[in-house]
Amino acid sequence: MTARFPDFRLGKVLATSFTATLTERCGDAVERIPVPQRLADWLAVNGLAVESCTSAQLELARELREAMHAALTAAAVQDALPVSAVRVINERSIQGRAAAVLTPESGREWRLDPASCVEDALGVIAADAIGIIAGERDGKLALCASPTCRAAFFDTSQSRTRKWCDMNTCGNRQKKARFNAGRRQGQAPAR
Repeated sequence: MTARFPDFRLGKVLATSFTATLTERCGDAVERIPVPQRLADWLAVNGLAVESCTSAQLELARELREAMHAALTAAAVQDALPVSAVRVINERSIQGRAAAVLTPESGREWRLDPASCVEDALGVIAADAIGIIAGERDGKLALCASPTCRAAFFDTSQSRTRKWCDMNTCGNRQKKARFNAGRRQGQAPAR
């Protein structure tokens, strides 16, 4: 029997999808990469396949994830970036080896060498976070309105007014809670 792990929360932005491998940070935290193989699975799903992953590499990945979360959160609320987080992000970015390639659809895709390792994939993820924090992409950093989540996400909607990191999870949960609270009070639910 194989172990059952929580599903990944996949998004269109690599850096914030990576920080979402730990969710519900302000509630009952859910670790979505609890073992090295699960990190390898996440990397493969995101186009950064590697041969294998060790426990030490998983720890490097988690250190990067937490540094990115701290830096993205600070940037979203326009606070100074934590020095230690910047150091970790920069170290991972410098240590990685990957190439940007142009897709036939005029997009950019990262390509790892077949002999690439987890550190190379982490370099790509760190570079994506740097691009977002440095303001090189069209969008706005924001924090999820869910009090148990508070994940940083990159809002690319036209109005830049998204409230939830993921409407299918945090947004629906909050709307359901408001609906149920209104029913308990005998009122029509707020929309």
